[in-house]
Amino acid sequence: MHKSRLAGFIIDCRTDDLHGAARFWSEALGMATEILPGQEGDSYVKLKVPDERLHIEVQSVDHESRVHLDIESDDIEAEVKRLEGLGARRLKKVHTWVVMEAPTGQRFCVVRPQNKNFVQDANTWK
Repeated sequence: MHKSRLAGFIIDCRTDDLHGAARFWSEALGMATEILPGQEGDSYVKLKVPDERLHIEVQSVDHESRVHLDIESDDIEAEVKRLEGLGARRLKKVHTWVVMEAPTGQRFCVVRPQNKNFVQDANTWK
């Protein structure tokens, strides 16, 4: 059976100033920023969570600003199917993740493991 859990939060910001938005959230949450490499760094800035239990990023988007959840899974397709069985809708695949919508309208993503402790922690899940 596959394993899944909350990976973290993505702070979607409708802005032309991603780094200014990241600075605000960095200061507001008391977390340092980490510029991501390559093209990923054009749209995302990672906020460094002290114990790395959650993955938090500030993202530049072209839709209304909001916060969305990421659910990490060792089997994305199996997790998407499980969530569809609970009433969620698959909206689209983007790179390696799937954007979904809960029956109540909130959007979230199913992503590859983001936390380096995912496998270790997954072994202790019931």
